[in-house]
Amino acid sequence: MMRFVIVGGDAAGMSAASRFRRHASDSEVIVLEKSSDVSYSACGMPYNISDPARELDDLVVRPARVFREKQGIDLRTGHRVEQVDRERKTVSGHGPDAEPFTFSYDKLLLATGAAPVIPDMPGFDLDGVLALKSLEDGRRIKNYIRSNHVTRAVIVGMGYIALEMCEAFRTMDIDVAMVKPRPQLLPWMAPKLSGIVREELTNNGAILYDGYPITGIEKTRDGLLSVICGETRLEGHMVLVAIGVKPNSGLAVESGLVLGPQNAIAVDRQMLTSDEDIYAAGDCADAFHVVTGEKTWIPLALRANRAGWAVADHLAGRQVRLEGVAGTAVFKVFGLQVARTGLTVDEAADHGFDPVDVTIETRSRAHAHPGNTTIHVHMVGDRKSGRLLGAQMVGYEGVAHRINAVSVALHQKMSVASYSQCDLAYAPPFGPVWDPTLTAANQLLKKMS
Repeated sequence: MMRFVIVGGDAAGMSAASRFRRHASDSEVIVLEKSSDVSYSACGMPYNISDPARELDDLVVRPARVFREKQGIDLRTGHRVEQVDRERKTVSGHGPDAEPFTFSYDKLLLATGAAPVIPDMPGFDLDGVLALKSLEDGRRIKNYIRSNHVTRAVIVGMGYIALEMCEAFRTMDIDVAMVKPRPQLLPWMAPKLSGIVREELTNNGAILYDGYPITGIEKTRDGLLSVICGETRLEGHMVLVAIGVKPNSGLAVESGLVLGPQNAIAVDRQMLTSDEDIYAAGDCADAFHVVTGEKTWIPLALRANRAGWAVADHLAGRQVRLEGVAGTAVFKVFGLQVARTGLTVDEAADHGFDPVDVTIETRSRAHAHPGNTTIHVHMVGDRKSGRLLGAQMVGYEGVAHRINAVSVALHQKMSVASYSQCDLAYAPPFGPVWDPTLTAANQLLKKMS
């Protein structure tokens, strides 16, 4: 009988545990999770936080007891793994009440996720300086807002979580100032599209300070938190740190496993690490990029679930080969839908392509159809090969799912010319005869030739 030990009980870990239990009902599956939460919708937290009437536990997809009682998984919450001994094939750490534990394994999965990046600066450890990654983080933020009558907040960072939390705060009538050291709101985005996102934020009351160096946070005499940005000080009842995440790869480092981009755990297409008995999956592990064919680190929810399945299938003796990711993402900024997939112009150039790009403005519905709004599409192709490399979109409707067509094209390594000939659906309430992505492809073809 195999003993399969999993470190981490969120998307990748519980997907692997559940699927392997179905494949091998006679095997022992042990999941060690440091928190009290497993299997929850982390991406839903900003929208839950914005609604004081909802509890964070609404986001739990499957309670821990279901895994234990109905699936026979030995799920142990409150168990923090602190060491992996590859020679003895054991994991050890401390559980509830600081009780030490050690488990042997036949096969091990590291599904330790990612952690918020917290600057090593004075004041970032003050009460009221918070980050959002885990469900417990969400509870902490929600409770802090309730208990401290927060009416002003400062957000350090302007990435996905920062923008979604800006909307959450404004929904609760909390004044928001956003600050980051680098200029440009979304530096990876085409300037025209980034400008539209900026306008949406400012129209909804957010004040943006990009290009402001941050040196620390102080507590003022009246109890506010002051983010120090050179001569400028931004004050609020709380500070949200949302400058990105980093892979939780500490166990891999200490046990001597090979690392990949941004210190994520390096894995092959079967999710195996440099140790044939250890897998890694989810936000702690790297992936192959479908456009470049090279290693990358892009934490994505779908990838985490799919990778967990792949580990279970491979353990069960099935043929597994994960092709990789295109970096497809979508997020909401008040009324705007913002999406991207594939490479930016700069990324394409860095990987040896000869990028050509175009930005077009078109309509979300057929001409003169009620409810028509503007859609902007930015598309990138390779002049040498003609290959489609990436796209970005911004609009008030029709963006979130439209980006998926381009993502599929990237997975199939289509050329811009081939994509321009795709038979995409048309009806006046849903789009013009020429889908916005087809219009962008046609314009890009002209520029490439």
